[in-house]
Formats: sequence, structure tokens, C-alpha cells
Amino acid sequence: MRSAPTPASPRPSASALTSLRWKIAALAAATACLVALAVGVLVHLWTAHDIRDRAEARAFNAVYSAMDTYHRTGTLADGARLDPPDLPAPLRHPADGNRHTAYDGHVDGNAGPTYWAAQRVDGPGSAVLAVEVNMSPELYDLRRLDVTMAVASLASVAAAVPLAVYGAGLVGRRLRRVSETAVRISAGDLDARTGPTPGRDEVADIAVAVDLMADSLGRRLRGERRFTADVAHELRTPVGGLLAAVDLLPDGETEDLIRGRVRDLRGLVEDLLEISRLDAGAERPAPVPVPLGDVVREAVARTGLDTAVVVVGTRRTVETDPRRLERVVGNLVVNAHRHGDAPVEVTVDGRTVVVRDHGPGFPDDLLRDGPRRFHTGARERGAGHGLGLTIAFGQAGVLGAELRLCNAPGPEGGAVATLRLPPPPA
Repeated sequence: MRSAPTPASPRPSASALTSLRWKIAALAAATACLVALAVGVLVHLWTAHDIRDRAEARAFNAVYSAMDTYHRTGTLADGARLDPPDLPAPLRHPADGNRHTAYDGHVDGNAGPTYWAAQRVDGPGSAVLAVEVNMSPELYDLRRLDVTMAVASLASVAAAVPLAVYGAGLVGRRLRRVSETAVRISAGDLDARTGPTPGRDEVADIAVAVDLMADSLGRRLRGERRFTADVAHELRTPVGGLLAAVDLLPDGETEDLIRGRVRDLRGLVEDLLEISRLDAGAERPAPVPVPLGDVVREAVARTGLDTAVVVVGTRRTVETDPRRLERVVGNLVVNAHRHGDAPVEVTVDGRTVVVRDHGPGFPDDLLRDGPRRFHTGARERGAGHGLGLTIAFGQAGVLGAELRLCNAPGPEGGAVATLRLPPPPA
């Protein structure tokens, strides 16, 4: 069997959740800025247009009043002039009896822009009476309004961002709770549940969906585990009877063939029982201080396979369960010989044990998907049941060790299994 450990489940990242919080806050701030900008521009344009309309109306009415005063008294009202030199060109020749207005955008200091209104006094060829209305005070008020709108917009954004951060934090905490539950389920805790989630939004729907998925997954996995355990227990007795019956057969080639097949069947039943115990979480380590190099040498020797063992550095004593450690190392060595090529090398360095062969390496699909029970990379089905590495990973988990598989780089290649034992407890 060639397989790799199941890819590690992604853990909830505080930075990712914080990033989500600040993304929501940034979106809220950007929305507030766009709204404030749109309102400010609309208010500015509407006010500027109103200022011009009111200035035009004032100039238009001022000409009417000035004409009335001029005809009655012969004097000019305040602001009215006859033929002023700076009168805009379109108003120098207004139609007789008609009042006309024109905008002058010229600015001179605090004067301007202005609106002019003009009307001829007594008919063709007569003087033109004109009134100029300066809009600079109103435009100054418009600039003050713009500043006030900008300050109000900044204050609104400053108030909106903390509220958005707080709201995003509430959503982030609820999402983190769902994410942590999913991680626990992927790690094998089939009893993990999100539980009641406040609110009736999409986050609550996700929490309910995760709990329903966990319920369904738990039922299926528990059913499969019960089936595996029941089958193994039911087969154990008849297999034991077969093995006893084989001992009664007369010696010969047939007896050797039958004995070998029965022993294979017994090994399969024992592997199934071990897997069922690992699945049920019934395995507990019994750690004791042991010399790591000696335990590895003993495990390799028990396989009866030609394997080189190299211990790097000084003798290292570790606290672990030697029986389970031998099981892991033995399965890795048997797997290397069964599916790889010689030479097979085992290296012990510190708290790390590396098993390497010089074969074709692990298939990409198994490196990607992880261990698969009853799936073996051997062309002939009789070469294994596909349970060796599954048991190795299970026992490594009981030991709290990390087991990783990869392919060696370079032209030699080969499969590499690395077992890292946990550090001693503080």
C-alpha cells in the first residue's frame, strides 16, 4: 500500500477572521464616504445653482426698481449705473424696453463673480441702465458649507467604522465558532456540535447545516466502525479453528499453502480488530523511557527484512510506548520492502525516525488523498490488504507523533516516511 497521511484540517485563522472584520469595516467606511461625497456634491451643486438663480432674480428686479426711480426722479438708485464700462458685451445693446441678464465670472479680489441686468432707458440710441449683483458673499457661505459638509462626513465615517468593526466582530465570532466545530469534527470528534446560534441569518443556517452534517457523518462512521469490529470479532473464532485444523494436516506442499493462507487471514482479522480499536479511541499509550535507537533496531529485526539502520549522534532516550513504536516502524519497513526497491534505510536522528526506499515513490493520488483501507498499490492483490499504513498512522496518533510521507527529490527518488516523536512533557 502506498498512501499518505490525511491532509491536515485547516484551523481557523485569527488573522483571516480579523481580515474579514476589517474588510467589512473598510466596506462600511467606503460606503459612508461615497454617500457623504454624493450628498456633498449634490448639496454643493444645488446651492450654487440656487445662488445664481437668486442673484439673477435680484439683478432683474433691481433694474426694474432703478428704472422706475429714474423715470420718476431722474436719479439713479443705489448700485444702478448708466453705460458702465465693464458691462458685458451681450448687454450693451439690449432690445428696447426689455430687461436682460448676463453672468460675469470675472473675479477681482473679493468682488465677483457677478450677475448683470440691463435695460435701455428711452428707446433706440439712449443710455443703458445696468445693475450689478456681486455673489462673493453667497459663494463664501457656500465654501463654508462645503467645509461643514466635509467635517460632518469625516465625523460620520469615524462613527461608522467602530460600529462596523463591532458588528463584523460579532459575525466573526459566530463564524469562528462554526469553524472550530468543523475542525473538531474533521479531527475525529464526532460529538462536536455548534449548538444553538443566535439570530436567523445565514450564519445560523451554516451552523445548523454543520450540525446536521456532523449528525449524518457520525451515524455513518459509527455504523462502519461497528460493522468492522463485528466482522473482525465474528471471524476471529472460525479463523482460530482453521489454524488449529491446519496443524492436523499431514506435512506437505498443500499443508504449507493452506497454513500460509490461514495465517494471512488471521493477520487480516487482527489488523481489523486493531483498526476498530483505533477508530473507537480505545487505545491508550503506556509511555516509558526507552532508548530510541535500540527500539528501532529491534522493530526492524522483527520484520526479518534486510534493512540498514543508522543512528545519528548520541544515544537518545525518549518516553514513549515501545510496543506501538515498534508497530509503526515495522509497518513502515514492510511497506517500503513490499512496494519499493532496495536498499531500504532507516535513520534515527534525535526524536525523528526516517524510513526510505529507492523505489518509484508514492503515487500522487495517495499523497493527495491520504490512507485508503483495502487499497494497495501492488499490482497483485495478494501482496497486501492496504491496512499497514492505516494502522501506522493510527498508532502514531495514539503516541502523539507526527507521521508524514513524501517522495525524495533527485534522480534516485524513492519513498520517504518521517516519524517525529513528540517532545517530552514540560
